Amino acid sequence: MAKIVMYCTEVCPYCVRAEHLLKRKGFTEIEKIRIDLHPELRDEMIAKTQRRTVPQIYINDTHVGGYDDMAAMDQAGELDGLLGKKG
Repeated sequence: MAKIVMYCTEVCPYCVRAEHLLKRKGFTEIEKIRIDLHPELRDEMIAKTQRRTVPQIYINDTHVGGYDDMAAMDQAGELDGLLGKKG
């Protein structure tokens, strides 16, 4: 099973969409790093991803990007492979 880490905030609609997409794919175990509760982790996220917006999603050790990036990967048929699912 893939390890999924998502930098997020509670009120971010794209974070909610990302979580729903992953759940539709059968992945309910998502490590959420809440930068609204731990603002010091925002700097960590920016340093790692070079992006300031949430969500920022990692599948295993691969930085996927945000929701739009992950949805585009899904549309292109690339997300299942990264998640370790057979298409």
